[in-house]
Amino acid sequence: MNPRNSGRAAADLDWLEGGITAVPGILAGGVAAGIKPSGKKDLALIYSSAPARVAAAFTSNQVKGAPVLVSMEHARGGLAQAIVASSGCSNVCTGERGIRDAREMTKLVGELLRIPATHVLVASTGVIGVPLPMDKIRAALPRLVKSLSPQGGRVAAEAILTTDTRPKEAALRLEVSGRPVTIGGIAKGVGMIEPHLATMFCFVATDAGVGRGALGAVVRRAVDRSFNRATVDGDQSTSDTVAVLANGLAENTPLEAGGRGLRQLAAGLEALMTKLARMLVADGEGATKLVSITVRGAASRRDALLAARSVANSPLVKTAIYGQDPNWGRIMMALGKSAARVDQEKVSIAFNDEPVAVRGMLKEGVRLERVREIMGGQEYDIAIDLGLGRGEDRVWTCDLSEEYVRINGKYTT
Repeated sequence: MNPRNSGRAAADLDWLEGGITAVPGILAGGVAAGIKPSGKKDLALIYSSAPARVAAAFTSNQVKGAPVLVSMEHARGGLAQAIVASSGCSNVCTGERGIRDAREMTKLVGELLRIPATHVLVASTGVIGVPLPMDKIRAALPRLVKSLSPQGGRVAAEAILTTDTRPKEAALRLEVSGRPVTIGGIAKGVGMIEPHLATMFCFVATDAGVGRGALGAVVRRAVDRSFNRATVDGDQSTSDTVAVLANGLAENTPLEAGGRGLRQLAAGLEALMTKLARMLVADGEGATKLVSITVRGAASRRDALLAARSVANSPLVKTAIYGQDPNWGRIMMALGKSAARVDQEKVSIAFNDEPVAVRGMLKEGVRLERVREIMGGQEYDIAIDLGLGRGEDRVWTCDLSEEYVRINGKYTT
């Protein structure tokens, strides 16, 4: 990915108000089932009035939640019509009971919606190692189904939150093979974020018609270029789930692999997921800054990503970002410890367009006050040139504050 060109394919996108229910045929809702002690909404449902092609990406963590295992199984069938998600309890490390509970959630939702249980995906987020309060969930599911609405996307986005401070949703319209197509989505997850397949929860729908087997590669690529370029704290959740439903109500000729139409849909999907990924990082636990770490001039694209990740995940770099301290030596340290090839005498570093280091040394006449001013903004770019080749990539990160420690020091209490 060339970060400078990442918006080029998105030039013809029309951003819409709302989120997943901006998509024709998609209903959503959310209720408070009592999973969260706070009494806030904690059960969400997304439903497509028509059966949809489904493709999903899940955590690559070796410890996987029961909902992930069940949804992986259901997604392999290639069709889905609903996603049920709970927050407050992740149903991870809960043994056979956890699997039974996750399956029961898909079965009950399927019965209420009159669709096969295998066409229902399930996701849960929250504390690890605690069983779901299934009595509360059973009692709430009929209310949840009754809450479904063409305007319910925002409520569903609220019902999947844990430590997020605000819901995340986005929607857009674009032309695909000469026909208007809508894509909408919701997402959550502001801690335990450095995905390697997906990130926490992201549920997306589109009315595009997609040929059998064509959606998977598109979703994997979009996830890799968006959520897999985001980090909050370098930790990887056991519950990461990204699911995309394509219900075909746009009545386009089904998009097939290798076709221009599928490439157009892929550009729209990547743009939507990128917007949601940036929202997640901007709302990172305790975060006050959204910073792009852009690495150019690497020996390869892989090296660029390795270097960018090392800088983005360095606690010392992240605390300097929080303190608005232009301590470029920490960036050099993080580059040097990465697995990327680095020649310190060729490295240049800039904050936005303000150079700080040139050829591995403090730039003569550096304007540190200007750099501090840049670091005082809510969003900026740390641009690094390794001077070794043409490899380029980017990772979005946030700062590390005392608030992050406070939130996670008492997460289960």
